[in-house]
Amino acid sequence: MEVKEPQVAQPRPPTERPPKVRKPRAVQAWKLAHAQNSMFDEARAELGDVFELNLGRNKWNVLAHPDAIKQVFTSPPTVLHAGKGNEILATALGDHSVLLLDEDEHMRQRKLLLPSFHGEKLATQTKTIERIAELQVERIPRGETFSVREHSQEIALEVILEVVLGTASTGEQHDRLGAATKHMLEWIASGIRLVASQMLGPRSAAIKRMYRPVLKPLDAGLYELIAERMTEPGLEERDDILSMLLTARDEDGRPMTDVEIRDELVTLIVAGHETTATALAWTFERLTRTPGSAARLHEESLTDETEYTKAVAQEGLRLRPVLDFVIRKVVEPIEIAGYQFQPGDIVTPSIYLVHRREDVYPQALEFKPERWFDQKPGTYTWIPFGGGVRRCIGFSFAMAEMETVMRAVARAGVLESVGPDEKTVQRFITSSPERGGEVRFAA
Repeated sequence: MEVKEPQVAQPRPPTERPPKVRKPRAVQAWKLAHAQNSMFDEARAELGDVFELNLGRNKWNVLAHPDAIKQVFTSPPTVLHAGKGNEILATALGDHSVLLLDEDEHMRQRKLLLPSFHGEKLATQTKTIERIAELQVERIPRGETFSVREHSQEIALEVILEVVLGTASTGEQHDRLGAATKHMLEWIASGIRLVASQMLGPRSAAIKRMYRPVLKPLDAGLYELIAERMTEPGLEERDDILSMLLTARDEDGRPMTDVEIRDELVTLIVAGHETTATALAWTFERLTRTPGSAARLHEESLTDETEYTKAVAQEGLRLRPVLDFVIRKVVEPIEIAGYQFQPGDIVTPSIYLVHRREDVYPQALEFKPERWFDQKPGTYTWIPFGGGVRRCIGFSFAMAEMETVMRAVARAGVLESVGPDEKTVQRFITSSPERGGEVRFAA
């Protein structure tokens, strides 16, 4: 199925401000915090491709047209700051997280991280992910309903422990770090934490006190692991991401500090756990409700072919993106889609809305992996990992993990849906299926 070119956005006088959603601020904030995405559909239908949400401390200018999204993703990093837009995550991730940095600091950290997710290292990491996935799939009960997210979370956690941190698959350190990581991830999954951070500010004393008991065990374990790993011989030969960060050097020959490494590790933990598990849950939830698709994936998983697997992953991330929007804070005046934005304004390209445009994706609300057979994802129309210089560093790693886990599950049998279509709920920063993607293996 062809992916079409979007209609051209119509220019307007740059002095105008975007039309406003008229619902009360409290209603808008509640709907956003609870992933009630019908608000976005209704606003676009009434107001067009650019509109303003009023969320109390911030007003978001939502962008739903690929042309406007292109303007955001191609703007100089001195004009739009993603780090400032992601500040709500600062309490957990730390000030040195690549997600929170901008301009030169962001590019330095990004260059240090990039080699960890590409080339021969990724091929080795994928083999480890496959082993982890197959072991978890063996634990899935046959003939009984199970939550894809629950099992995907276990896989993602073990990937973090082995591939990211480089711990052995068993042992006291592995179990202690695993428990601390799992506790932190479950704790921050509650949307109320983000609401509190939004209201009080992520760097406020009250929010820091709230997070401190949860982060302390994980931080202690990470700093201990960093110190131990530094003394081990042969770091250059290791394939885990922690070891690669310890050996990384910037253009001036400087290594990363322990605090920088800690912040990047927590970033990878938070960004790579819930997002991957949720993406897999949504993809299988949609796949099993599309006649013949689960059987087709099963058949391909028994071969060396991967075309359908890749298409299923791309379509799952299109129709049910884990993140609904990208956030940028305006630092210098900029015109986008004919509107003039000033320093302090927030612009938010809507992943959710652009992925559902009928002028780009015919029958956009249907799950159709076949649409990707002869088309590559558009730079500004398929954006589950963001775009521009801020595109997710772990894009290749995340896709490899998703496809590897999908094939491991599909090899075990043909899945079928259970119960009605699942509603969307908010888990931390993700839009997640209400029941975690409930399925079962067909008899």
